[in-house]
Amino acid sequence: MLDFSDTSFADFFSTELKINIDEAKYAVRGSSKGKRLRYFLQNCDNATAIQTLSALWEYRTDYLARSGEDEPVKNVEARYRSLLDRLSATGAKKPKDKEIDPAPEIDRINIVKIKTDLMRVTSLSPQERGFAFEKFLKNLFDVYGLKAHASFRLQGEQIDGSFQLGSETYLLEAKWQGKPTGVADLHVFHGKIEQKAAWARGLFISTNGFTEDGLVAFGKGKRVICMDGLDLFEILDQEISFTQVLERKVRRAAETGSPFIRVRDLFSY
Repeated sequence: MLDFSDTSFADFFSTELKINIDEAKYAVRGSSKGKRLRYFLQNCDNATAIQTLSALWEYRTDYLARSGEDEPVKNVEARYRSLLDRLSATGAKKPKDKEIDPAPEIDRINIVKIKTDLMRVTSLSPQERGFAFEKFLKNLFDVYGLKAHASFRLQGEQIDGSFQLGSETYLLEAKWQGKPTGVADLHVFHGKIEQKAAWARGLFISTNGFTEDGLVAFGKGKRVICMDGLDLFEILDQEISFTQVLERKVRRAAETGSPFIRVRDLFSY
């Protein structure tokens, strides 16, 4: 079990999977780390198995790099990828609500990886986090075929990226900061949108959400839709199509004028 102690093994499961691997039910076939892991993988759903194996693979890769050891198992990566492919093909997760389209099965492994990447971004220092978050979003958009462009700088302004949703081009503003975003940042971003082509739209992602006063002051009928960190987590956790979420946010904004409708208010699950 790599260099896991009993404590670090339990911490790994608690941090990565929110699972208490020390529960007695996982030790019915033995209390060793290997036996508990084997029992867990044999009895969890395939999506959880994929997430677990992906996290363990990354830990294993880091462990070998740290120790300087050669790869001890022949053709291990190909065998690992083959196992994930089999789990992905047979482990389709049924949506909990008929209105939710499950994420395409071809992308399941990527979606699990993206979810892991989002959790990793939270552990970075503030200086590293901004760039890593933009990279995370670029990968997220690419998985859903949104033709994303990375951040770019125009004279006097910074754009965090862009993507294509249907026939519409969306510019991106992404903030990972310790407090909710207020009206000033919303107005600044909307000002950037208004300086572009008439068909340009905007997506503002603020991991810590938006102030209620800010949303009220920002007003309705703008060319911007909003998303918070909980939205991102629920999209990945519930395996909802990111494209479907954007389409519903856009439609609800058109119907109500409100730029921010939470994912949990757009879907039942």
